[in-house]
Amino acid sequence: MGEYCASPEGDSVLAAPASPPATLMFPSPSPAPAVARPRYGSCDRRYVKQVFDNLHGSISLDPLALQFVDTEEFQRLRDLKQLGLTYLVYPGAVHTRFEHSLGVYSLAGKAMNNLKTYQGEELGIDHIDMQTVKLAGLLHDIGHGPFSHLFEHEFLPRVIPGSTWSHELMSVRLLDSIVDKHAIDIENDYLKMVKEMISASSKLATTKSAKDKHFLYDIVANGRNGIDVDKFDYIDRDCRACGLGSNFQYWRLMEGMRVMGDEICYPAKDYLSIHKLFSTRADLHRTVYTHRKVKAVELMLVDALIEANDYLGISLHANDPEDFWKLDDTIIKSIETAPNSELDKAKEIIQRIRRRELYKFCNEYSVPKDKLEHFKNVTAQDIVCSQKSSELPLKEEDVAVSNVKIDLTRGKDNPLESIKFFKDFGCDEKFPITDDRVSHLLPAYNEDRIVRVYAKKPELVEAVSKAFENLQVRMYGEKTQVHETPKKKRLRSN
Repeated sequence: MGEYCASPEGDSVLAAPASPPATLMFPSPSPAPAVARPRYGSCDRRYVKQVFDNLHGSISLDPLALQFVDTEEFQRLRDLKQLGLTYLVYPGAVHTRFEHSLGVYSLAGKAMNNLKTYQGEELGIDHIDMQTVKLAGLLHDIGHGPFSHLFEHEFLPRVIPGSTWSHELMSVRLLDSIVDKHAIDIENDYLKMVKEMISASSKLATTKSAKDKHFLYDIVANGRNGIDVDKFDYIDRDCRACGLGSNFQYWRLMEGMRVMGDEICYPAKDYLSIHKLFSTRADLHRTVYTHRKVKAVELMLVDALIEANDYLGISLHANDPEDFWKLDDTIIKSIETAPNSELDKAKEIIQRIRRRELYKFCNEYSVPKDKLEHFKNVTAQDIVCSQKSSELPLKEEDVAVSNVKIDLTRGKDNPLESIKFFKDFGCDEKFPITDDRVSHLLPAYNEDRIVRVYAKKPELVEAVSKAFENLQVRMYGEKTQVHETPKKKRLRSN
C-alpha cells in the first residue's frame, strides 16, 4: 500500500515523515457535467455521425436518428436484401434495406433543405419539420419481412387468405415497440406524425394530424401522385446494382419542386422527366423484379415457406412486432438445419434452388387491352381444367402460375394526371397537364398484365404448355402468346 493511501476514516495508514519530499500534486478531477440531451430537431454537430453511402456519398445522422439506427430492430435490415432473391439472377443485387433506409433518410433531408432554402420563410419550415420527415424516411421500411415483397405479396396471402398485412402497418407497429423498448425520447405528437408519413401512400393511410403543412406527408411516401424520395433512392440504387442504365435524374425534380397551395408542384418543362421516373420504375418491374427466372425462384421459395410454416410458425410471427423483427433472410438456414423430418419437402425445394433446378418456364401472354378491365388472375386450377382428355393428366400441384402486373403506380390511370405544374418561378398559378399536350409518343395505356406458367417438373413442360394454350383459346378465342413453346423445352426430360 502506498505511503499516501488513507484509511476509510481518513487517517494515514502509515505515519507520514516529518518533512515529506516534494511531489507534483494533481488536482482531483471534478465530476463531468451532465451532457444535456439534444432537443428534438437539434442540429448540434457534436452529436452527428457520418456514414458513407456508395450512392449519395456522406450521410449525416443526427442524434435521434442514431438512437433508432443503433437498435437491434433497425440493424436487422442489414440481413434483408432489398430485392429479395433477385441476386440469383442479377449477382450484383445484394444491397440491403439498411442501405436503402439510410439513402431515403438522406434524400428526405435534401428535399427539405431545398424547400427551406427557397420557401422556408413562406412555409414556416423549422427544424422539427426537418427531423420528422427525415425520421419517416429512415424508418419507412423497418416493417419489411424476409425476402422483401415476397413475404407480403406472395407468402402471407397463401397461408392467410384475405390477409390485409402490409409492411407499412408493421413499420408503424414496430416503431411503437422500438420507442417503448429502448426508451427513445420522442414526443407522442412527433411520433404520430412520423407514423402517418410512413403510411401516407398505403391503403391504411390515416387522416393527417397536422393542421397545415400537408405537403410534408408527400415527401417520403406520396399518396397523392407517387413522386417521393423512396422511389428516387430505390430506382437509382436498383438500376446501379443490376447493371442497368437509368436516364432518370431525381436531383432535377428535387431542385425544381415548389409548394403551391399546400401541394408540391413541378415546372411544366419537367413533365417528361417525371414520366421517365414512372417508366423507369415500370422497366425495373419488367426486367428485374418480375424477371421470369426471378419469379421461378420466388414461386419455389414460397412453396418451401408454406411447407415449413406449420413447424416454424412463420406466419404467426407476422402479428407480433416483438417476434416479427427476428425474421430475416436467414430463415432459409433455419429450414435447412431443422431436425424435423416434416420439413424434408421444404429442404428439397431449397436444395433444388441451390442446384439451379428451377420450375420450368413454359410460356406467357400479355392480356389483350380490351380484356384488362375485367381480368381475373389465372390459377393452376384454370390450367388443369383446360386439359384435353388425350393429354397427360396434370394436378394443381404440378403447375405454378405468376400473374404479373406492371403499371405506372396508378393501375390503368396515368399518375401524371394527378400532378400539378407551374409555368415558371415567377408564376403563382398551378395547373394539370394532359400527356397529349406534350408528346404523342407517350403510351396510350398505363398498365400491363402478364400471365406466366411454369411446370414444377421438367417432364411436364409439354403437357402444361398445351393446357396453357387451350386456356388462351377458351378465354380469348385465340392464342395470345407471342410464340409456341420451343420444341427443345417441350421435350426436355431433365
